[in-house]
Amino acid sequence: MPNDTINNAIKKASGATDTSNYEEITYEGYGTNGVAVIVEASTDNRNRTAADVRHVFDKAGGNLGTTGCVSYLFNKKGIIVIDKESTNMEEDDLMMLALDAGAEDFSSDENCYEITTAPADFSSVRDALEEAGLEFVEAEVQMVPTTYVSLSEADGEKMQRLIDNLEDLDDVMNVYHNWEQ
Repeated sequence: MPNDTINNAIKKASGATDTSNYEEITYEGYGTNGVAVIVEASTDNRNRTAADVRHVFDKAGGNLGTTGCVSYLFNKKGIIVIDKESTNMEEDDLMMLALDAGAEDFSSDENCYEITTAPADFSSVRDALEEAGLEFVEAEVQMVPTTYVSLSEADGEKMQRLIDNLEDLDDVMNVYHNWEQ
């Protein structure tokens, strides 16, 4: 065996050369009772990841669909969540700050404020809020469902198992669904 082959094998095994080429892939499918599911993965082996995702869907009673089968049920939005207790800013002042920075929507509930942005405006809105000294519970661009599906308790358990098993896969980065919990 030539020395070059031996040296290349040693380098590859020790991690000296990084031959990994990661690509981002989006899988779409249906969970229990037609709940739409989008799975975002980053992988160096497309076939392994597709088989793993398909296996989880089959095992949980769902099915993997084709590209575009559920994506039309979601909109890509920037979501920023701020805990009410982490700020002493008045709600109206915070809303005006967010809207002036380019936010699309502002909502409030008992515990937090939620600011929605277009993906292109997300960074500028987040930066403006950070400059004002605000801390975020959550700040990311995600797929937001346009409609929701309600499930019975038994079906909800199946759906939760599907989501948990998908999130446990090493290559899976995000799992989005339109299940109303």
